[in-house]
Amino acid sequence: MRLTTKGRFAVTAMMDLAMRGEEGPVALASISERQKISLSYLEQLFGKLRRHKLVDSVRGPGGGYCIAKPLELVPVAEIIRAVDEQLDATQCGGRENCHDEHRCMTHDLWTTLNTKMFDYLASVTLADLVRSEKQKRGAGAAVLEDKRRLGPQPRGRAGQKVPAVA
Repeated sequence: MRLTTKGRFAVTAMMDLAMRGEEGPVALASISERQKISLSYLEQLFGKLRRHKLVDSVRGPGGGYCIAKPLELVPVAEIIRAVDEQLDATQCGGRENCHDEHRCMTHDLWTTLNTKMFDYLASVTLADLVRSEKQKRGAGAAVLEDKRRLGPQPRGRAGQKVPAVA
């Protein structure tokens, strides 16, 4: 199979963007840092994703990328196809010339696998992936709020308690 890091990284980056996109545009540098993907590689991938209208870019301070359409309308197969990733398990690339310029005996097996892979990836959307990830993260997780004051803290004299400021 030829699903390479290009397709995997594109799906991973799009999922990261989908998980954080509700807060506004997401900088590629932050995706790069979180997912350990080269920033220059992400720039190449997002150029292709933008040309396929899967993401929108926002320039300027606070800029970055946003998903261009509802997550339910972004199948994983479309992300992979947008970055020129070929889903092909055949040895011949579908040309039917894998065995001395003739079709090999297992060609139909690999062609059927291609169809099944594509159908599966077309049936899974970014919304499905985000929902699944949020369920995994939310199972039993408690959200803690940081109630510390920002800035310098008052010091009390020895043996004296400083009242907490809310």
